[in-house]
Amino acid sequence: MAAFSIKVNGKSHSVDVLPDTPLLWVLRDNLQLTGTKFGCGIAQCGACTVQMDGSPLRSCSMPVSGVGDSEITTIEGMAGPETEAVQKAWVAREVPQCGYCQSGQVMSAVSLLQSVKEPTDEDIDLAMNGNICRCATYVRIRAAIHDAAKTLKG
Repeated sequence: MAAFSIKVNGKSHSVDVLPDTPLLWVLRDNLQLTGTKFGCGIAQCGACTVQMDGSPLRSCSMPVSGVGDSEITTIEGMAGPETEAVQKAWVAREVPQCGYCQSGQVMSAVSLLQSVKEPTDEDIDLAMNGNICRCATYVRIRAAIHDAAKTLKG
C-alpha cells in the first residue's frame, strides 16, 4: 500500500492503495463517487469515462499512480454551459434507457463540445467511439449532441 494524493472534482484527497489500483476503484470504493461505472475493465465500453485535465479518460485502465498532479473530474463534478446543454438535450431526446452507460456518454459528449463547438456527425462518431450503449440509443445520442451544440451557439 502507498499513500497517493489526487485531485478530484476540485478537492484534494489522500488515499492509501496499491499503486496499480485502477482510478475507477479509487473513485468508487475510496471516495464513494459511484457515478462512474464499471463496465468491462479493459477500456472498451466507456462506462468508466472521467476527465483528466479536461480530456476523456477510461478510468478502469488508469492506475492511480499515473494520475500525478492531474485534475480528475467525475460525473458528480461536471458543471458549466456544455454540461447543462448536454443534460437538457439528453432529457429532451429521451436518451437514457437503462441509464448504465450514461455517465460515460455524458462525459464524452461534454468533452467533445468543450473542444468542438459545431461538431459534425463524423466528429460525434469519433468522440463517442468506444462508448457502448447496450440499449442502442446512438441515434438519440447523436441528435442530442447536435441539439446541445445549437443551444450553446445561441
